[in-house]
Amino acid sequence: MSELQKPRAVPLDAAVAVVSPASTPRKERVESGLEALRALGYTPQAAEHALTRGPLYFAGTPQMRLKDLHHAFADDGLRAIFSTRGGYGSNYLLEGMDLDLIAESAKPLVGSSDLTAPQLWLLDQIGLPAFHGPMLSADFSRDGGVHLASLRAALGGQPYGVGPAEGMRTLHPGRAKGTLYGGCLSILVALLGTPYEPQTEGKLLFLEDTGAKPYQVDRMLWQLLQAGKMDGVRGIVFGEMLDCTSPGAPAELLDEVILRVLAEFRGPIAIGLRCGHVSHSHVTLTFGVEAELRAAEEAHLQLLEAAVTA
Repeated sequence: MSELQKPRAVPLDAAVAVVSPASTPRKERVESGLEALRALGYTPQAAEHALTRGPLYFAGTPQMRLKDLHHAFADDGLRAIFSTRGGYGSNYLLEGMDLDLIAESAKPLVGSSDLTAPQLWLLDQIGLPAFHGPMLSADFSRDGGVHLASLRAALGGQPYGVGPAEGMRTLHPGRAKGTLYGGCLSILVALLGTPYEPQTEGKLLFLEDTGAKPYQVDRMLWQLLQAGKMDGVRGIVFGEMLDCTSPGAPAELLDEVILRVLAEFRGPIAIGLRCGHVSHSHVTLTFGVEAELRAAEEAHLQLLEAAVTA
């Protein structure tokens, strides 16, 4: 991973960009999300193709979406970039990303789900911290959809931590420090064997997904193991794992699957953190910074440094 290039902190009254790097969002949800950003004090500016429909399920061609993303980074008047939604398609932007432009105009890119791919690519290549957090359509558009304390702390540069109040509980006890890294599990697995393969070795790993049955989570974790992506990992935090169940199966099946697949893993393991695909109160995590995971009777994740500069 490149040396961390921290962007400037984002003031509460900042102008921010809103882009759609993947799938087309619903217009009414984006409008609700824009209102929510305004209510927080931000001045959001929707990109030219933020509501574009097609081709297929994409919010415009890769060229259209790259144009919006590059413009959002290049405009000095915009202090952060929010995504409308994930879905699918931001992987098609990776090859065309202007890394020099983005490095010169570093600013927080806030999103999750399918945005895992560009976030980790920018982190690995130019050291831009990833702000894995809420999006307009899925989170800002609904009451209680955003964990405001972590979002404001992440963008403002204040230290913060999360724990049981944000859903965390212990699966395997222990304590570990490391560079926080990760995102949507299925996206990480999809990047294996490509030029954009995630660099998980030696990290404090966050993994989350939605709608994956326990056997599918088993298969993806097995693939990460076989690809050597668990080598040197110091600790693991799983997300809420929303709807990762099998009909008629006991509620603890997913826990049992994770502990079986990772039986040889000696670091701490926690689960339940509401970041990524969540039922409510989406927590923002900053990948690329140092953090500490403490898993005992309770599980806590403390971010040890800010991802932005004053």
